[in-house]
Amino acid sequence: MSHRIEKFENLVKEEISLIFLFKLKDPLFGFVTITNVKVSPDLKTAKIYLSVFEKERREEILGKITTQAKYIRSELASRIRVKFVPELKFFIDDTIDYVEKIEGLIKKIHEDDSKKGSE
Repeated sequence: MSHRIEKFENLVKEEISLIFLFKLKDPLFGFVTITNVKVSPDLKTAKIYLSVFEKERREEILGKITTQAKYIRSELASRIRVKFVPELKFFIDDTIDYVEKIEGLIKKIHEDDSKKGSE
């Protein structure tokens, strides 16, 4: 990945985080974190990955954010100086769920080993 794209991704991540913090006043977005941004090589689309604290409300929050995408994009356009502001696509980042699942499996394996060792 080029240094230019990586720098642009970091800028988009920082600015969208600030938009969520200061411009979107919905209390539903209280525990939403921008975890990653991936921009296409032509800088036309940006995939924004979100971490939502309340697991059971993820789809609801993602839907609400998706409906606000045009507003978020216009705010982003006013904050960064580029010829073309990328189209924003939002996704739930489930990396933490995956890590928790793996940790749970490892813990279970250790517990099973401890039971077998004590028999």
